[in-house]
Amino acid sequence: MKAILVNDDKTLRWDNVPDPVIGDGEVLVKIAAAGINRADLMQREGNYPPPPGCPQWMGLEIAGEIVKMSEGARKASNWKVGDKVCALLGGGGYAEYVAVKHDMLMPVPSNCSMVEAAAIPEAYATAYLNLFTEGKIKPGDTLLMNAGASGLASVVIPMAKAFGMRVITTIHRAEKEESIKHLGADRIVVTTEEDIAEVLRRELENGHPVDVAIDCLGGEIMGKCLHFLSHGARWIMIASLAGTMTEIDLRNIYVRNVRVIGSTLRSRAPEVKAEILASVVREVYPKIEAGLIKPTIYKVLPIKEAEAAQDILYRGEQVGKVILTVN
Repeated sequence: MKAILVNDDKTLRWDNVPDPVIGDGEVLVKIAAAGINRADLMQREGNYPPPPGCPQWMGLEIAGEIVKMSEGARKASNWKVGDKVCALLGGGGYAEYVAVKHDMLMPVPSNCSMVEAAAIPEAYATAYLNLFTEGKIKPGDTLLMNAGASGLASVVIPMAKAFGMRVITTIHRAEKEESIKHLGADRIVVTTEEDIAEVLRRELENGHPVDVAIDCLGGEIMGKCLHFLSHGARWIMIASLAGTMTEIDLRNIYVRNVRVIGSTLRSRAPEVKAEILASVVREVYPKIEAGLIKPTIYKVLPIKEAEAAQDILYRGEQVGKVILTVN
């Protein structure tokens, strides 16, 4: 089969690789579409290797059709050949086929296309993990979702709203504001025009402090914002695109019982990922199928144009997900 490989100069090529061999408990999926994530860019740069045993080519989420099953997968699950599925992967999604453990599969929601389904596994599992498992957020709480134009924010914001939370989000440029209004955030902060720490201070004074923050930026401003959260708030770091260093007032942390939590989905044990996916199907899929949450697709490109597709993320121009289609 063919897959997207990384050349020595970090460019990409569509080239031959060995066909997947399914192990016990695995199924073979013919890939129709694959979602692009920032982790793919990190892997391309050599900074985020796939877990042991996973394919070396990129791709954390796909949608496709089951074409073959191991005996173990048949016995342990209700899946069958021909089922349309989406899947969370440790790697290997930029390809024609992939071997997947049966419990890493989810059905394609009844009102979603294959392209939309490919935008679900990684982003929705990450959103669920950080909102509910790590964040322990509940209806009526206030969420701060940084980088409101990101692919993850396009999932987190409507998911939080569908479950009854109030949402503040940030964008860097004012021209992005109109393009994210459909996500339903209660407050959009343009950080080149307003100081987000000052915004959070006013929210605290007005009785609407942030209870949970999901932060992919970090940097200097993160430490300043920690002063203005609710008592017992959770600040969840999932990346540090704005810098890895900040200054924190430790007294504020223990006096206000603020928790700073580091979180990544890819590093979780397979059984933990399986539990998260099952929770997404059980708790989030009804809201997807009711139309309360819908994947936001920014652009769809053929897989041979993977480099151009990733360039969209490098430039930061996307609002929602970029998807690759596989013929």
